[in-house]
Amino acid sequence: MKIYRTFLTAAAFSAVSTLAIAQTTSPATAPGSSMGTPTHADAGTSPSGLRVADKATVALKFVTVKSADFMTSKIIGTNVYNNQNETVGEIEDLVIENGKTITGVVVSVGGFLGMGESYVVLDPATVVLNQKDDTWKAFVDTSKDSLKNAPKFKYSKK
Repeated sequence: MKIYRTFLTAAAFSAVSTLAIAQTTSPATAPGSSMGTPTHADAGTSPSGLRVADKATVALKFVTVKSADFMTSKIIGTNVYNNQNETVGEIEDLVIENGKTITGVVVSVGGFLGMGESYVVLDPATVVLNQKDDTWKAFVDTSKDSLKNAPKFKYSKK
């Protein structure tokens, strides 16, 4: 189930993420290259995005992952830092609206060793990713106190 969830999240994330990316390669811009974004040839002929149903009704298509794309398996669990390079949280999950659009980044804040932590959902446009030496970091322009006092999200990892 975890592999299935990671695959679906990765496919959706690479297709529609609005996270800003600061890395040595060019940003992920792959319109028409993944689930959720129809190419010119199939625009309007089949539903786009992930769907919830009892069975699949759309013909299977394969996707080519481009070198500038990245996988959520590298992002989930990534530490989040503020501009003072203080650790302020960790990316736990992504919110996907209507199976197509990443609308939130779930971040755990506060706590120690999993006790007392809470969750907040950040707008993806306010999160910057950086990869250096095969290590991903996420950055936000905020303070620890601001995140601790932010509106809480009730989140279950089940």
